[in-house]
Amino acid sequence: MQKFIDFIVGLVEAAERAYARKWSFLCFFAALFLGSIAVLGRLDLLPEARATGAVSASPAVSRATSERRTQASPVVSELPTKIEISAIGLSAAVVNPTTTAIDALDRELLSGAVRYPTSALLGETGNVVLFGHSSYLPVVKNQAYKTFNGIQKLVAGDAIIVYASGAAYTYRVQSVAKESANDNTAIPLSTGGKVLTLVTCDSFGKKTDRFVVTADFVESHAISG
Repeated sequence: MQKFIDFIVGLVEAAERAYARKWSFLCFFAALFLGSIAVLGRLDLLPEARATGAVSASPAVSRATSERRTQASPVVSELPTKIEISAIGLSAAVVNPTTTAIDALDRELLSGAVRYPTSALLGETGNVVLFGHSSYLPVVKNQAYKTFNGIQKLVAGDAIIVYASGAAYTYRVQSVAKESANDNTAIPLSTGGKVLTLVTCDSFGKKTDRFVVTADFVESHAISG
């Protein structure tokens, strides 16, 4: 029994000595830990911290991504095939001649609206210029003479939809003006944006009063065949 008591007393004394030296032990351990960190840092052996936020792409990656987007979304240039204006009940085919000869353009006007050959195509920056006859005679044999009847009734904000073979292009009317036969102002074909101009006329080669409607591009979307 005495041996057991002596053993317990020895453990208590050892514990008291260890407790008395605890601060020395902690300081030694801290110094050893910090020293190890410093050595590992000098040797570039410390693990790198994992980023938790968004990673910015390198210039090369950003440039490659931009190029892919550009390739995926090329500028589309399309010939107009039809025009609709629900506000005045207008629906007409659009002809696309390749010559600016007045006689040829006058013949094409007998088939509907005509895109002036050197004006912009749908999807391009520039002015898409469409001409069409207007007639208010009670009876006409060829309805193409009434292609652009009523465009003078349009007001700012009215929608104009011009169709291509697989897409629809929407424009919003900006202005409606009546031009005098004595006004020699030409319709601009080059613009800083995408513009549509509708013009009534009796003939490409005859000076008459005419209505001119200008509209700005809004959007385009694909349509099913």
